[in-house]
Order: sequence, then C-alpha cells, then structure tokens
Amino acid sequence: MRAFAFDAYAKPLHEVDVPEPTVGDHDVLIGVAAAGLNHLDAKIREGEFTLILPYRTPLVLGHDVAGTVIEAGGSVRSLEPGDEVFARPRDHRIGAFAERIALDEADVALAPTSIRTVEAASLPLVALTAWQALVERGDVKPGQKVLIHAGAGGVGTIAIQLAKHLGAHVATTASSSNADFVRELGADVVIDHRTQDFEQELSGYDLVLDSLGGENLAKSLRVLRPGGLAIGIQGPPTPAFAKDAGLNPVVRLAIAALSRKVRAQAKKLGVSYEFLFMRADGGQLAEIAALVDAGAIRPAVGATHPFAETATALDDLGKVRIRGKAVVTLP
Repeated sequence: MRAFAFDAYAKPLHEVDVPEPTVGDHDVLIGVAAAGLNHLDAKIREGEFTLILPYRTPLVLGHDVAGTVIEAGGSVRSLEPGDEVFARPRDHRIGAFAERIALDEADVALAPTSIRTVEAASLPLVALTAWQALVERGDVKPGQKVLIHAGAGGVGTIAIQLAKHLGAHVATTASSSNADFVRELGADVVIDHRTQDFEQELSGYDLVLDSLGGENLAKSLRVLRPGGLAIGIQGPPTPAFAKDAGLNPVVRLAIAALSRKVRAQAKKLGVSYEFLFMRADGGQLAEIAALVDAGAIRPAVGATHPFAETATALDDLGKVRIRGKAVVTLP
C-alpha cells in the first residue's frame, strides 16, 4: 500500500510501498481518509526526539488519523467495521501517512458526527495535548487565569476553547492579524507577540501552556502567581517525565541537566514547571468528541493537501503560517 516514510534521520520524506498492516487481537484496521500534519512528525524526522523517543528507520510518519474501521480483531468490543473513527496512534505505532493503519482499540474513538472527516483528522494530537495539560495536569477551575501561547496554532486554537469551556479567564499571544480570530475562539486578552511583551502585560496567572520554550518559557514562569504551574510542550523534558517514561539512567541524567536551569528558576519564583509529552488515549478522545458535537470546541483547519503532496506539506509546516492545522486527504 502507499505510504510516506523516511529512510534515515534528517533524510527527506518520500512515497513508498509498504506491506499491509498486521491486525492484532485488540486492533482495528482503519482505512485512512485524512491525516493531520504535526510539527512532531517533522521533529522526529529531523532526529530531535531520538533521546526520548528512538525509532528504527525506515519509518512511516503520521500522528493523526480519521477514517473508517475496515476490520476488527477478535477481542475488540467497542468498535466494528463501518464505524467512522479518529485517533492519535500511540508511540511506536504511528504511521497515519498511509492508506491503512492498524491501531489498538484503546487509542481510537468514534469521530464527532457534527464535523467533516478532514476536521476530525486535525484534532487528536492537539486536542489530547490541550486536554492533558488543562484538565489532567492543570485541573483548571472556573475563574482561574490561563495563558496559552501561540493561540492561532494547532494546540492553541483548541486549548483556548477548552480553557474557556472550563470557565477560565484566557489570555493568549498571537499576531495582530490573528487577534480577532483568537478572540472568536474565546480569548479574553490578546497580546501581540510582535509589539507587546506579555511579561509586562500579565501577572497572577494560575497556569501557562507554553509551546515555544527557551526565553518564552522563562518569562512565562514570571507571570504566574505563587504556586502557579507552567506546562511546556516544547521542552525541556524533566526528571519526572524521564522516570515516568522508563528511560535508562544515563538518559535520565542528561534530561536532568537539560531542565536544571528552568527548574531552578521555577523553584526560586515559588512556581512549578512540568514537561508534557502527550499520549494516546481513546477515552479522552471520546470526551473531546462529545464537546465538539456540543459546540464547545470547533476544529481549525488552515490548509488541506492531497495525499500525494504529503512530503511537501510537512516541509511547509515550518515555513508557511496557517491558522490551526494542516491536513492531507486520501482518495
């Protein structure tokens, strides 16, 4: 079947012919109708995550899928052939840039019925990231103050809506051209990242969701109230993450060194920093689908591409600014 893979780290993505997926007892085989493009795919190809997520090459990429169940393993109980579904494949079982993919049923949920398949494909990775940051880690409550960086991006567009649904006062950073767009999503305060310094404009926040890292993360710590929490999805990883991920002692030492500075800054300020590397979770996706169908969350698809252009579209992620997500569609 057709798929898009890379042969070695830092080598280009290209179309390949790969064997049909093997369907395990707890798996469903999905005919892929659309697949979301994520910066994570580009970073894995470039070798940026080999320390915490080593893959053997050649590797078919793709972390977002929407499509139809073709076959179900003998022990599958929650899904059946013909179901329209969406999923974020778990690590080491990625491969949505293909005509078909076999996934554990635990990672899959029925797709929202109120949106198009293309929109469903844009959601899993970014929506799970927002959910695990704001609901699972942040436990956001009504009236709390939440800052979400890069509000017009893939994670930002969903996180703003979810934070607003949870009752938070939401601030975000965005360009002036996207200010009205993020306000429509629910942002109460919009900081123009080109002309304003959010550290000078904001204070007393309960939670910051940072997708940029570096100095942006350091400044984010300083807008938190004492006891506040900054969650980074760009990094650096923390020793707690390394322990939970079961990484070997040498890697854990390296990760501790990478995050030592930011952890020390957080401790001095009386705040906390956590690294989030989101995980697959079909149960959480089912809750997200319900919010979509209730009108609390709407996907933002900024670009669609035919499957044949997957490699070019992935390369464009870092070059072409869009609102929300880019998606590839299969015939």
